[in-house]
Order: sequence, then C-alpha cells, then structure tokens
Amino acid sequence: MSTPTVKLLINGEFVESKTTQWRNVVNPATQEVLARVPFATADEINAAVASAKTAFKTWRKTAIGARARIFLKYQQLIRENMAELAAILTAEQGKTLPDAEGDVFRGLEVVEHAAGIGNLQLGELANNVAGGVDTYTLLQPLGVCAGITPFNFPAMIPLWMFPMAIATGNTFILKPSEQDPMVTMRLCELALQAGIPAGVLNVVHGGEDVVNAICDHPDIKAISFVGSTKVGTHVYNRASLAGKRVQCMMGAKNHAIVLPDANKEQTLNAIAGASFGAAGQRCMALSVVVLVGEARQWVNDLAEKA
Repeated sequence: MSTPTVKLLINGEFVESKTTQWRNVVNPATQEVLARVPFATADEINAAVASAKTAFKTWRKTAIGARARIFLKYQQLIRENMAELAAILTAEQGKTLPDAEGDVFRGLEVVEHAAGIGNLQLGELANNVAGGVDTYTLLQPLGVCAGITPFNFPAMIPLWMFPMAIATGNTFILKPSEQDPMVTMRLCELALQAGIPAGVLNVVHGGEDVVNAICDHPDIKAISFVGSTKVGTHVYNRASLAGKRVQCMMGAKNHAIVLPDANKEQTLNAIAGASFGAAGQRCMALSVVVLVGEARQWVNDLAEKA
C-alpha cells in the first residue's frame, strides 16, 4: 500500500507537488508513517502567491456580509466534523483526544468571531478638526498575507490566522508545520466547502527555504508567525527588512506564584497539569514556579506528581 501524499492548495485546487524533497508525517504513538509531505518548490510558492494576488482584486470588493456568511457556514462545518478533525490531529500530533478537541474548539471560537467581524471594520470621522477640515479613516485590507504555524496546535493556530485575515478582505498563504499538516489540510477542505473562493486561501508546505521565500516575496504584505524564539526572531528580522508588517508570537516563560494559604492538593494538581500536560508542548506551559513561605516545603510532593 503506497503512503498518501499531502497536497498543496493553489488557486482552489489540491495539487500534487513536483518537488524531490519529502518528509514523513509520523504517528508519535505507533511510529506509523501516515503520509508524506512535500517541501514546495520556488515555482509552487510563486504560483500560490500569484493566485492570492489575483484573487485579492475581487475578494477585497466582496461585501463584508458576504464574507461573514462564509464563516457562519464554516463554523457549522467544523462543528459537524469535530470528531474526525480531533482524530486526525491526535494521530499525527500525539496529544490526547480531549486535548485535540480542545485544540479544534479554540480555533472554532476565532472562526465564530470572524463571522461577526463586520461591526469591527468601521472607520472614524472627525468633524472640524481645523477650520473647514474634516478627517476620516478607512480600514482597508492589505493584500496577500501569510501565516507560519507550529506543530503543537495544528488546528487552533492556523484558525487564529486565516479566518481573520480573509474575513477582513485579505487573501492568504498558509505554511503549516511540516510535522503535522493533515488536520490543517482537512480544515482547508472544509473552508473551500464553506465557500472561500479559489485563490483566497492557499497552502504551501516546507521548511526553512519556504519560510525564507515567504519573508522575501515582494507580493506578500504581512506575516503572522507562531513558534520558537529562534525562528521567530529570524522571520521578524528578515520580513521586516523586506518592508512587511510582521507579528511573531514566540517562546514565552510562564510563572506561577504560590502563596502559603493556597489549597495544597488543588495547587499541586494544577501545577502538574500546567507544566506536563500535553508533554509540556503548549505555548502557555508552566516553566517556573515561585513558592512563597511555607509553600516551599511542597517541592517533594510536586516532584512526586511530576
């Protein structure tokens, strides 16, 4: 039985990459190879950006209400397919099924927000700021935007990015993690089913070369990144030098402060879950605990729970 390949999404079509460079998507629980993911070629990246640039001409003129209705339909499709999405996510990423459902659900909340985005797209008018002068502001889409997402939340983080960008009139290039792109691709299938037009959402896969191509491409106007501090710093520097708007959410350090009057059992359980849940692969995983006063005697109990 041949291993299935993960496709690229270019101009509304799921296409087989012509690359010679592939990586296996592996189930971490069984080491079974689930699929092969392509590292997109320069031509494929350019084709994705070109289709997004073309689609932007009409998409930016699409009425806010029409864009919002697509996301009303999309959130319904995600709800209907929740169990399937969670199963795909667990198989390729390794988190537990309840965690995987939470991953999808947190993304779904952003899709719901995107469906109601219209009343946040209002400009402002100031009358008579000087003699005979009024000023007004318009909120307008930027153009082609890109998102680079990490392996630890392969449903939630892509859903943070492309629904908001697309609902506000931009078109989008998504580069999901090459370690677990399958649930992301299923979400993109559902997005097309919900009515996102060809070229408005595109997906390319790959590693460092693809990230650099996104940073450098003159037709990409803005980039969102979530991932490690090292890669995020690189993306921020390289893309901002190329004149892009960039936002990078990178590795954080989270602290818990425990005062001696805290409920001991509840606190230790909460700390153990926050530090070691999902093997610590969460943006908000707890890496530092500051124990105050008598709470310092709880270290051995905490070690036991760990």
